Amino acid sequence: MESILQALISGLAVGSAYSLVALGFSVTFTTTKTLNFSHGEFVSAGAFIGMSVLFFAVGKLPTSTSFGGADPGTMAQLGALLASLAIMGLIGWLLFLLGVRPFAKRPGMAWVMSTLGFGVILQSIGLAIWGPKPVVVPSPVGDDVIRLLGIGIRPQEVLMLGVSVVIMVAFDHVMRKSMMGKAMRAVAQNQSVASLMGINVNMVMVGAFVISSAMAGLSGFLLAPIAQASLFMGLAVGLKGFSAAMVGGLSNARGCVMGGFILGVLESFVNLWSAQWREVAVFGLVILVLAFRPNGLFGTSTVEKV
Repeated sequence: MESILQALISGLAVGSAYSLVALGFSVTFTTTKTLNFSHGEFVSAGAFIGMSVLFFAVGKLPTSTSFGGADPGTMAQLGALLASLAIMGLIGWLLFLLGVRPFAKRPGMAWVMSTLGFGVILQSIGLAIWGPKPVVVPSPVGDDVIRLLGIGIRPQEVLMLGVSVVIMVAFDHVMRKSMMGKAMRAVAQNQSVASLMGINVNMVMVGAFVISSAMAGLSGFLLAPIAQASLFMGLAVGLKGFSAAMVGGLSNARGCVMGGFILGVLESFVNLWSAQWREVAVFGLVILVLAFRPNGLFGTSTVEKV
């Protein structure tokens, strides 16, 4: 029972990161019918931007390989988080401006290669600045394990789960209750009609990529103290986040969140039995769901009138 509870908590914590990434995919797809295939690199970039701010806070260069036991402090952690969100939002705006908008209305899928190329460029710049070595990042809530009901929980896991849930609930409220959310849903439904109704379609699409990229940065920032900051950490997170979106339903934001938690918990439980079968189980589930529910567990099929 203790092992099951341990796996459940860890799975929910990791699943929350997958859910944030899946939500980012859903935002851009439902609004612009495009996806950022460099989303994993954005997760890594968010982690390293936050890490660099923390290095400056303790008086070290961002190219350092260790904090040496230095504690940046709560205000520095908050500043690092805000910097990560702001810079990743700006990078998302640049991605849309340079890598998506010029190709989105053209025949074919040139935007797929442009987003992939943007991610390669971003990773290459990161390697030139920080190098390939992973860095252990201090947690804002410490590393002392919390003992509860016979299981050990890392404070960072609790923080990541709590922050992610708050962000998801707030995003769901904004999308369903606010004017901004209604505008985004209108653009997703029909861009031409939304434009005739006075909605700035281009601004909404920019906002979708800014929000999506900021969520990727948040995911990387929260994961860094658990998995270490690495420029290659985002590859697996981005792929599983996309898988979570496909399992839950790419067009359904709530479904994407549920898909992330499902994959995280499944991965954690399979890891109790055999770590070698973890990836097999995760992607086996993805294939199984898509075979019987091509639109995902919570997605709905759309009918286009011609």
